[in-house]
Amino acid sequence: MICPFCRFDDSRVIDSRPTDEGNQIRRRRECTSCGRRFNTAETSILLVIKRSGATEPFSREKVVNGVRKACQGRPVNDDDLALLAQRVEESLRLDGVAEVEAQEVGMAILAPLRELDEVAYLRYASVYRSFSSLEDFEGEIALLRAEPSRNPKLSQKQQAFSAPKN
Repeated sequence: MICPFCRFDDSRVIDSRPTDEGNQIRRRRECTSCGRRFNTAETSILLVIKRSGATEPFSREKVVNGVRKACQGRPVNDDDLALLAQRVEESLRLDGVAEVEAQEVGMAILAPLRELDEVAYLRYASVYRSFSSLEDFEGEIALLRAEPSRNPKLSQKQQAFSAPKN
């Protein structure tokens, strides 16, 4: 690491600490030439390969912006969306690869979005999977009904709607 003070190209690490929920490492360094200390931060970069072939760093903000449209008018707040974006990034990083296709990012959004809000999930899936007919919607709704959500709030609502009426 080059010293920011004297531009010497060697330094030694004095201390290392994880920061940003473990996604970054902060290192305290000392220049072996001038003896001054400085901090560096290391992060691993997850790259997204777009359909055009271009690559760009993964962005939680892009995930939030993409999902926000599907959640419009739904009881979903910004904290919920931030948590969803974090879960998407974590699930992509679990694969242990440095580059993922944009298609994989979209697919990784579906499961946490379904747990967050099934209507938003259906909206997002209809655009993402290019639904072209009512049958596409009906098929997806049938899958939603067949496999209950893991979200306890949604499960209670579903039970209230499916309970027999007297």
